[in-house]
Amino acid sequence: MEQFVHSAWSMIPFGLMLLMIAIGPLVVEHWWEKNVNKLIVSLFLGIPVAVCLIKGGMIHDLEHQLFFDYVPFIILLLALFVITGGIHFSGDLKATPLINTGFLGLGWVLASFMGTTGAAMLLIRPVLETNKQRDFKVHTVLFFIALVANCGGLLTPLGDPPLFMLFLRGASFTWFLHLLPEWAFTGLILLAIYFCIDTYYYRKEHWTALSADVREATPLVIKGHLNFLYLLGVVLAVAFVNEGTIPDMGKADAPLWLKYLREIVLLSLTWMSLYTTKKEVRYGDNKFTWTPIVEVAVLFLGIFTTMTPALAFLKAHAGDLGFAHTWQFYYSTGALSAFLDNTPTAVAFHGVASGLPESLAAAQAGIVSGTFEGTPFVAGISEVLLKAISIAAVMFGSLTYIGNGPNFMVKAIAEESGIKMPSFFGYMIRFSLIILLPVYILVQLIFL
Repeated sequence: MEQFVHSAWSMIPFGLMLLMIAIGPLVVEHWWEKNVNKLIVSLFLGIPVAVCLIKGGMIHDLEHQLFFDYVPFIILLLALFVITGGIHFSGDLKATPLINTGFLGLGWVLASFMGTTGAAMLLIRPVLETNKQRDFKVHTVLFFIALVANCGGLLTPLGDPPLFMLFLRGASFTWFLHLLPEWAFTGLILLAIYFCIDTYYYRKEHWTALSADVREATPLVIKGHLNFLYLLGVVLAVAFVNEGTIPDMGKADAPLWLKYLREIVLLSLTWMSLYTTKKEVRYGDNKFTWTPIVEVAVLFLGIFTTMTPALAFLKAHAGDLGFAHTWQFYYSTGALSAFLDNTPTAVAFHGVASGLPESLAAAQAGIVSGTFEGTPFVAGISEVLLKAISIAAVMFGSLTYIGNGPNFMVKAIAEESGIKMPSFFGYMIRFSLIILLPVYILVQLIFL
């Protein structure tokens, strides 16, 4: 058992878990749709790993992974999912290039504070309603996936799950604001490109479509206003209810309620949202269901369990993997985030970075966040490496439909509205490889 958990073989269950998430929707689509089958896969791969970890003397690693990573991760996603599910935008504005760009820009900004999933689900239906009279609208959905469902969530740990995991590993809430230049550069370029493309297609629209668009316009209406207050509570809880501001939360002998004070606050806000939001808004207008959050919970139970020995191996052998440059972390994290799940990818490469000689030396000196031998360290690794991992994990998730959870959700909603979306490879050939990837390469060349 001990030899297994410390060998490269221990990475196989983690790899199989990620592979199943990547190919499941493509190969066994209908079977994979059922959350009970996802749970079976998670338990089938996770339970043997857990037994090996316990027998191999790594029970504390497993406990930390499940109770101090998995539980906070799921509770945060639950809070964001429920609270944003109580906010509803409706209306049909004129679908001009300026208004469409404004919609995408709003979602891009909101994504960092209500999560990419929350912002995408909040705005995708108003965007589709606004553009329903237009003939050319596929490009709007594609840029929506890139800007709102991915790139927008770069400024806070709330924006995208991989950033919250890096937050749990020692990056402060405000550290992610250091990514403002990369966030602004990427977003403004994509918005400018979108505006030019939408202007081109707007001029190609038949006059009857544009006439109907003006004639059927209705004002924008927002329901569930109280949930914005709960959302602010989530931001404040993550920012201030942690070991940085309440040191006693991190003590080994701290009572359980204190260790999980942030999660208690988040669950309280979640309950308040459920209690105070009208059912016709949540379940009628928003068509809210629990299926997506249950899916995340069962999948990540398997991911976090199988990830434990894989992270230990990567950290122990980081020096042998040949990673020595920032660009290697950037493109490796990005490539895997595009085709696998970006959260475990970010955690895995953070593990690799934490096993580099300079990271180990800083750790021995007691430096988690600070300066060691002239190099800034954040969350136990070089700050520039943390930037590369964070940016790539968030942005490269938009290169495929499976790179980030909201991508497929937006695609499905668009298709329900009668929009013929590109296929898996069509999305890459027609959009991500020719528009998104060059922008991401520019980010690396300019900022990293």
